[in-house]
Parts: sequence; structure tokens; C-alpha cells
Amino acid sequence: MAARRSVRTGSDRGQVAVEFVGMVPLILLLVAAVWECVLIGYAFSLVGNAADEAARAGAVKGDGACRAAAGEHIGSAWSMEVDCEPAGDVFKATVKLKIPVFHPALNFGTITGTGGAATEKEAN
Repeated sequence: MAARRSVRTGSDRGQVAVEFVGMVPLILLLVAAVWECVLIGYAFSLVGNAADEAARAGAVKGDGACRAAAGEHIGSAWSMEVDCEPAGDVFKATVKLKIPVFHPALNFGTITGTGGAATEKEAN
């Protein structure tokens, strides 16, 4: 019995290269979307932590310490705004960060974090 040979009518030559070129933009778009989600999640983490630390420092040492504590762990590229005020027996801090787009210097919208701590007096 003779073995049959298949005859190819078209060529698959270069098919892998075409598929690769077609998929690269989709892969890059996916990577960019994941990166943006990471930045937004990190911004939420930063704003919450900064508000809590600011409120705690403000409850003990006042408004100046509140603003300093809020900016202690946040870089200048994040465009932070801080509002510190006593409200009765609670010292409240509100921190706002601009939502980053691919880099903290490029942004849209704002994330707001609030924190509060019971007002304390330092012992002399």
C-alpha cells in the first residue's frame, strides 16, 4: 500500500506573525487596564491611611501635626488636599487625592478619605 500525501492548497506561512501582531494591542490594553486598577486601589489605600494618621496626630498635637501626618507617606505627585478640624470631642481629618491615570501626575476625579480620633491632651 502506498502512503498518501496531502496536497496543501494554501500556505500557512507567516500565520503566527499575523496572529502575534493582532494580539499585541489587546495584550497591551489589558496590561494598561490592570495597571490603572492597581493605581486606583493604591490611591484608596493611601487616602484612607493618610486620613487615619492625620486624625490621630491632630487629636494629640493639633492642626499642624494633622497636616504633616497626612502628607508623611504620600508623595507630592499625588496632588493631596487635607482638611483638619476639631468637632467636639473628636478630631476629624479629610484627605482628598486625585485619581491617577497611568501615572500619579496625570489624573481625573478625586478620592476622599475621612478619619476621626478622640481628642487628647498631652501630659506635661
